[in-house]
Amino acid sequence: MINQMRNNPKGLDHDGLIRRAKLWLRRNGCGLVIGEPFRARTTSREIPDAIGWRGQATSILVECKVSRADFLADAGKPFRQDPDLGLGQWRFYLCPEGVIQVSDLPTGWGLLWAAVRSIIDVHGVPGNTLWGNTDAAPFQSNRLAEAELLSQALRRVQIRGHLDDIYDPVDLLSYG
Repeated sequence: MINQMRNNPKGLDHDGLIRRAKLWLRRNGCGLVIGEPFRARTTSREIPDAIGWRGQATSILVECKVSRADFLADAGKPFRQDPDLGLGQWRFYLCPEGVIQVSDLPTGWGLLWAAVRSIIDVHGVPGNTLWGNTDAAPFQSNRLAEAELLSQALRRVQIRGHLDDIYDPVDLLSYG
């Protein structure tokens, strides 16, 4: 841990970026956000760092990269080479400032930089009214893999004896 802090004096390690990605998703209207350390088996084999759903089931993926090498390795994954296999109708990389540049991005991807106390929307973040417009979303997303992810999360809720909680009414306006 000490070496990690020396190599990353701002504390922007992978786990820290994931926590910040989940918070960013919530602040951008996602009523449901999951990600690492949650893992599920899906047909795509993608394990999202953070993914959220808002409004009309619009899915937003955030992949966290602490180094340029990590970002470059990501390009070789099957669900990156064939975007139809990937999760998220909207897809973003989150990294420490300057690790990834807009010119490095695959087509359709957005970019977020983690500064010391904030997340900077560098590229591709739509206005609030565009999030739910499926025609504006850069990707179709692998809805089967997203459903598998959600069903496995819900299965864990059931195993732990909390499935009946889904029947309790909630104020949907307060949950995005």
